[in-house]
Amino acid sequence: MSRFKELQKNLFGGTTSNARQFTMIFTLVFALVLFQILTDGLTLNSGNLIILTQQYAYISVLSIGMLMVIVAGHIDLSVGSIAAFVGIIVAKAIKSGLPWELGIVLGLVVGAIIGAWQGFWVAYIGVPAFIVTLAGMLLFRGGNQFIGSAETIQVPDGFKQIGAGYLPEWGPNTGYNNSTLVLGLLAALAVIWRELRARRTRREMEAEPIPAWITILRLVIMVGVIVFATLRYAGGRVGTSFPISGCILAALVIAYSFYTRNTPGGRHIYAVGGNARAAELSGVKLRRVNFFVMMNMSVLAALAGMIFVARSGASGPQDGNGWELDAIAAVFVGGAAVSGGIGTIGGSIVGGLVMAVLNNGLQLIGVQTDRVQIIKGLFLLAAVALDVYNKSQGRFSIIGSIMRPFRRQELTEPDAPNQAGQESIKTPVAG
Repeated sequence: MSRFKELQKNLFGGTTSNARQFTMIFTLVFALVLFQILTDGLTLNSGNLIILTQQYAYISVLSIGMLMVIVAGHIDLSVGSIAAFVGIIVAKAIKSGLPWELGIVLGLVVGAIIGAWQGFWVAYIGVPAFIVTLAGMLLFRGGNQFIGSAETIQVPDGFKQIGAGYLPEWGPNTGYNNSTLVLGLLAALAVIWRELRARRTRREMEAEPIPAWITILRLVIMVGVIVFATLRYAGGRVGTSFPISGCILAALVIAYSFYTRNTPGGRHIYAVGGNARAAELSGVKLRRVNFFVMMNMSVLAALAGMIFVARSGASGPQDGNGWELDAIAAVFVGGAAVSGGIGTIGGSIVGGLVMAVLNNGLQLIGVQTDRVQIIKGLFLLAAVALDVYNKSQGRFSIIGSIMRPFRRQELTEPDAPNQAGQESIKTPVAG
């Protein structure tokens, strides 16, 4: 094994998914450096980083749910319309006198009901998720227009905090936001604890130890990034700091990463994505998994819609347009491949950051909106093309699994046992 490959394996892991994330991390770094040069330092400016976090927090929230949907072998085209539909319902309810705190609960409940509706058709009726969510995209977009009467509805200042609020100021005047400094310190300590715990676990399992210099290098890189970001976010203009929407996103990343990596329910999602029939024969409740991922996606879409409305200060008829493309692109660019049950929450966030930096950087250098959309579309196409190439080399593929629901239907034909028996069982990869 070459020195470079050994370094890649120890720094990022040796799985297919982590190898793709390795590539995307360097793509992200390259994009940041490129736009930092092209914009004369504006890209990594404190103000731009804060705005970037607020602008794309809702897309990252969507990408978490979309990752689980895609890993399970489905696709969801309705997320933008659901976000807009929930946003208009919550805005109207708050305007009618409902406290904004209860408005948030109402939005999550509506999202869960919509998800249960779509999950029922996918899991228990057997309609492909592509068709169900395409219908949902039309249905809930129309519902948004009908309920809102194509009007913009304002929301109160308290509600705006979840999308446009910042961590509070407190304590002595250090020239930085103390809340953000504490948050950065906790993040650095968590990274150090996680690395030391991983080394102890490998030692207890008598696994091949990772060289100490590799651990030190990982810590230097990760802690260095945390310190840099903390100072940037904490040192913005007075009244700004790390956004509350970023805190919501961070909490979701931690919770869902733990769920997908360390719980039976999370592992079942990967098992279904790797080989649905083999997973079902092994005792995995296929219908329950499919129902859950669809309902979970709609709940997160509802949350994303409320974050966007909170940041905008109002709900309007154009909310949610194109969000499904951004979420799907973030997941695919972040290294997910449906057929093998491959992909991670962290990879989706990295993919979302690549798309966000691309979009933000192009806007900063004055590229027109239509051309930005073209470039983002080409990025998505490139990610899928890479996966097609991987399949041609005998690796996992996204495209080959888009039609999986239809192939499952074929397995119910008389010759299904023979077809099923010829399928090779792939080991799902969660991270």
